[in-house]
Amino acid sequence: MSAMKPATSVAPERQKQWLEQWKNAGVELAAERKKALRRMSHERVLAASDALLALADPSKLSPARRQTSGLVQQQALFHRRSVK
Repeated sequence: MSAMKPATSVAPERQKQWLEQWKNAGVELAAERKKALRRMSHERVLAASDALLALADPSKLSPARRQTSGLVQQQALFHRRSVK
């Protein structure tokens, strides 16, 4: 069994081709993902969103965290000001 060559031993032109191929594949996969989501029934969408929301365990949140999302405090940090 032969070992794979490190990427540095591949010709630059071949590296560019490989990169371009993956870029194109990413675009195509994103388009296919959008099509699949659009084809989903409302029932399936609701079931999927319920499954995602069920992953969050609110019992692990501190009492303070249940009162606020922290977004105001985060924005204050970004703007270097105190929260009133």
